[in-house]
Amino acid sequence: MTAEATMNHHDYSEAEKHKTLKKVVGSSFLGNFIEWFDYASYSYLATVISLVFFPGEDKMVATMMTFGVFALSFLVRPIGAVFWGNMGDKKGRKWALSISILMMSGATFLIGCLPGYAMLGVGAPLLLLLLRMVQSFSASGEYAGAATFIAEYAPKDRRGFYCSMVPASTATGLLVGSFFATAMFSLWGAESSFVVDWGWRIPFWLAGPLGYITHYIRTHLEDSPVYEKMQQELAAKGLSGEDKPIRTLFKKHLRPLLISFGCCVLNAVGFYMVLTYMPNYLEAVLNYDPASASIITNIVLIVYIGFIFLSGHISDSWGRKRMLIIACVGFIVITIPAFMLLSTMNFLIILIVELVMCLMLCINDGTLASYLNETFPTDVRYSGFALSFNCANAFFGGSASYISFWLIDLTGNNIAPAFYMVVISIIALIAMVMSHEHTGKDLSEIGDPREYYKD
Repeated sequence: MTAEATMNHHDYSEAEKHKTLKKVVGSSFLGNFIEWFDYASYSYLATVISLVFFPGEDKMVATMMTFGVFALSFLVRPIGAVFWGNMGDKKGRKWALSISILMMSGATFLIGCLPGYAMLGVGAPLLLLLLRMVQSFSASGEYAGAATFIAEYAPKDRRGFYCSMVPASTATGLLVGSFFATAMFSLWGAESSFVVDWGWRIPFWLAGPLGYITHYIRTHLEDSPVYEKMQQELAAKGLSGEDKPIRTLFKKHLRPLLISFGCCVLNAVGFYMVLTYMPNYLEAVLNYDPASASIITNIVLIVYIGFIFLSGHISDSWGRKRMLIIACVGFIVITIPAFMLLSTMNFLIILIVELVMCLMLCINDGTLASYLNETFPTDVRYSGFALSFNCANAFFGGSASYISFWLIDLTGNNIAPAFYMVVISIIALIAMVMSHEHTGKDLSEIGDPREYYKD
């Protein structure tokens, strides 16, 4: 082959790799967007949904019950993490992601079709809980799978930046959901017949066609090169992949799994506290104007998306561990003063407070996905990521809003959620201090993580 032909072949290969990476990032972005657009719609329309499924209750009680359904649905996340992580490591990332998106988007679509309490009585909230559980079960493989898929395709020196696409898609889903809620509240009012009868259903219906498009893209992609390389090396030795990745994960990688769980706890609580609980806190606890709260949320989410990419990019140079420790310390220092300032009811002060909290969350969120992928070897990477991330969200994330309202009701102190956030941040800091640093390492070379925790 001539030098020119070799160069052309190289250029073609690089062009093909870049094209494939774009498809991987695009499908991962869209799939995760659907998941979090649903969560945003449910959270930002919680006061409306409470009227449909829990009418006749006190406003605070109805809102708590609506978030209670949200929290209970998260309890199936560890089960989903075991299933999707296991299948993702056994049958491939592509297979797990292609199937999970159909289940997730289908359940979300059906939520939009549910009749309310006026028609079905107690059956309505029970069906809502059932569909939220199906959605949560399937979604438990989406975030971890999307991040793993991207990480195993991305260049190792830009892994942090590309993995930040996953939390960016999360924020985009929240942003679009917030825009949708803001538009409806501004045009018709939060308790208008149109919004209560039909308007709240529209974002859930959109999940149907978006889910099918994502499924189509994923079925036309190859599995990740890192995963394929592992399979080829095993085949060359006459071996097969892990038959029970979850068992291997607990048997050989228990310590890094527990440390990763501790690291994920802050992300789980911080994400819901900053981006979904705050608007409801302002409205239900401080009686702040819903339209103004929505405007602040939209501004914060726009800034958040930019911060996320910056955080991922910086982590490629600074290292994941340093970034995650900075986020822990930041939340410990600023959370209590931040909640105290929210009670000023001043638009500008509230906006600045939420932006500062948003910056701390971005430092954590923009780094976590690449950190988790660099923690586990290829044969249990999907399982390790999915289980640590989803257990943290199941036990702490999904219940964050409910616990926050409960703490206020229990103590009579409006800043009680801030103390909860500080405790969570301390737990995550301890975990991060015990953690490792694999920034920029070739994922194919990551072996038994226990060797990196000797000190």
